[in-house]
Amino acid sequence: MRSSKLVYITITILSLSIISCVKDKPKDNGSQPDINDHPKVIIANEGVFNGGNASLSYIDLQEQKIYNDVYQAQNDRVLGDVLQSIAGDDNNLYLVVNNSNKIITVDKKTFKYKSEINVSQPRYMTLVGNNKALVSSMYRSKLYLIDLNSNQVDKEINVPYPNTEGMTRLNDKVYICPWNTQCNYIYQFDIATERIEDSIYIGGYAPTQAIIDKNNKLWVFAGNPYLNIAASITQVDPFNKQILKTFTFNGSEEIIKPVFNPERNAFYYLAVVYSSNTADDYNGLYKMSIEASQVPATALVKAQTLQYFWGLGVNPENGHIFLGDPKGFIQSGTVTEYNQEGVLKNTYPVGLGPGFFYFD
Repeated sequence: MRSSKLVYITITILSLSIISCVKDKPKDNGSQPDINDHPKVIIANEGVFNGGNASLSYIDLQEQKIYNDVYQAQNDRVLGDVLQSIAGDDNNLYLVVNNSNKIITVDKKTFKYKSEINVSQPRYMTLVGNNKALVSSMYRSKLYLIDLNSNQVDKEINVPYPNTEGMTRLNDKVYICPWNTQCNYIYQFDIATERIEDSIYIGGYAPTQAIIDKNNKLWVFAGNPYLNIAASITQVDPFNKQILKTFTFNGSEEIIKPVFNPERNAFYYLAVVYSSNTADDYNGLYKMSIEASQVPATALVKAQTLQYFWGLGVNPENGHIFLGDPKGFIQSGTVTEYNQEGVLKNTYPVGLGPGFFYFD
């Protein structure tokens, strides 16, 4: 269920396929975090929309141990409603809690609460230097420029379309995706002038995310098949604003959560069919080279019947892939770890709706 999107889809899950055959099943170490300097992957569990049950988990990658509900354990308080995404700097994590209209700052090492920023329906956060950050917002035709010293909105930047969504930074520019069915542009924000200075035509409508390859080309993911806008992937040159490649999908699948491998010469994405009733659906984890002339036909990790994946992250150190299975948002989810060849390494129990990964 896209609990934190503009369009909410009700799904009845009759049964859930549980992936087994793991080499080692890591132990759930509860909620009390082990405060150390080991590398971690921090997991945003969205929770159920309007349920107020978002939570924070992390995996100690050195020890292969999972810790759940760490924010509540460290602060004796709940996070709120829909933990959408996470950003971070050297000292802090910024927990973007969409439906609670806030961004919570916690200490990066201890997960202790430090402060709170009030933002209308925040989605994603990008640090832009000088203790400032840019925040996108669902429903709004705006971006919010945040002063991280005062924890206040410093400036509101108007965008031509509502539902500002994914953002990516390249040098002194940030590229903005408005997830709107009338929009077939992404917008270029200049960090120095703090304004939208240009737009880039992408062909496909309803852009959601943009990622950057090793050649500094943008790959823009777009679409909303539930409003009859086909999913698409477009490669564009941000310097001359030219479209280099376009791939359009024909089915009911959404194409979401793109992320590059460490070399940035290939990317992964999730194809999601929420009502998947057959193993033949285009539903699972896919890998695509930046040199490809067509989208992959075969999944690297196939979703099972009545299953879909909701979170995707890649460890920048070893390229291991982490997938979040929300179990239909009706029970606690799982995170599975794979190597670059798609071989299952570990399975971890997490909270409700694992949807975003932050590597520290």
